[in-house]
Amino acid sequence: MKFGTSGLRGPAEGFTPELTAAYVEAFLDTAAAGARARQLAIGMDRRASSPAIAAAVAAAARGAGWEPLFCGALPTPALAGFAMARAIPAIMVTGSHIPADQNGLKFYRPDGELRKSDEQPILDAVAGRPSATPAGFALPEPDPAARLAYRQRLLSAFAPGALEGLRLGVYAHSAVGWRDMEELLSALGASCTVLEPSADFIAVDTEAVDPAALARLRALGREHGFDAIVSTDGDGDRPLLLDAEGVQVNGDVLGALAALALGADSVVTPLTSTSAIEASGWFAHLARTRIGSPFVIEAMETAPGTAIVGFEANGGFLVQTTLDNGGRPISPLPTRDALLPLITVLAEARREGVAVRALADRLPPRAMLADRLPQVAPDRGHGLVAELARSDAARRALDPHLAHPAAIDTTDGTRMVRADGVIVHVRQSGNAPELRCYVEAPSPEAARAVLEAMMARLAARLGG
Repeated sequence: MKFGTSGLRGPAEGFTPELTAAYVEAFLDTAAAGARARQLAIGMDRRASSPAIAAAVAAAARGAGWEPLFCGALPTPALAGFAMARAIPAIMVTGSHIPADQNGLKFYRPDGELRKSDEQPILDAVAGRPSATPAGFALPEPDPAARLAYRQRLLSAFAPGALEGLRLGVYAHSAVGWRDMEELLSALGASCTVLEPSADFIAVDTEAVDPAALARLRALGREHGFDAIVSTDGDGDRPLLLDAEGVQVNGDVLGALAALALGADSVVTPLTSTSAIEASGWFAHLARTRIGSPFVIEAMETAPGTAIVGFEANGGFLVQTTLDNGGRPISPLPTRDALLPLITVLAEARREGVAVRALADRLPPRAMLADRLPQVAPDRGHGLVAELARSDAARRALDPHLAHPAAIDTTDGTRMVRADGVIVHVRQSGNAPELRCYVEAPSPEAARAVLEAMMARLAARLGG
């Protein structure tokens, strides 16, 4: 088990009751100070392993003298909002977008997401804690309060009929909140068709969607005449939006469009988001961070402005201050959310009477694409990333244009800017044993060509 960019991750079978109890108790001992009550909110995604791990979390909490509040299978932002409103800690059992045989624990302090500085004290406490098997705990019927509050926050943020007349496909797969998404969109006036719900867990990475799934969705879009297709990752904090032609609107573009529509004057986003955001001139203040919501949150807390938001390249949208959406307040929720940016951009397209793609095309023409190499051990991945930062020869082997780049940034991985403005960013994932590559170019075609070449050469290098 290890902490990644957002929570503790590892093989599902590794989350034994003993190990789970050690982490839960360590978290409550070191990071839950200031809780208004000795209560722990617990939620989970739809992985087969999640109920047993959630029961182990609840048993550990009760054994430590905390009351477990089981909120059921629900989106991570719903659990987070519920806990923050009550100033109590929370644990979400989720592996997010990583494979089904993996899982994780995402921790929330009473005041919000766990910070990177909280991780080492937890690890130290786990290392010094004797192994003990907690008493068993049968999960009760879930309390619907967290889900209902999440839905109400979104419904109250938009005028009735905000999506009237839109025909939407809802790609359900095994997303924990697909029913909430379909019901919210319908309540706001859209006509929704649910696509491909699955009882088995399907890992959907919104930054690297399976090409076969995209092809199926495009065909369904043509068949039904959808204005857009919407979805999320497994735990509902990363959005997926396909336009009427079945072309994905990248998460960073979606985030920028939502921030603009919601009147944000200050935006925080990681290095991997498109440089078109700067070129747009849409925001008075823009800050860049390392990858991971904890870094975005820390920067939002000190950002200037009165309407402060953040978003990641995956589209997960964070709200730091109360926003005014045409006289309708949107309360702060400083953790990734998928539905607010999706609804905001769809509502803006409908209000203006234009296609989603027309909104996306208002950004300067930059295309960002990403892919990943699975099963890359951290030591190998980090070694290659470091070599690319220091070695002309290593960069030349990857791409002759990178031998002498216009700029190199090592804030998070190695981000290289070619003389022609094309950006290649290589980093080892903090959530899974995989190497990620991001490419930004003037057009989708150029980005795809560079990305395919990069992935082939990275695979050859690591396979050799």
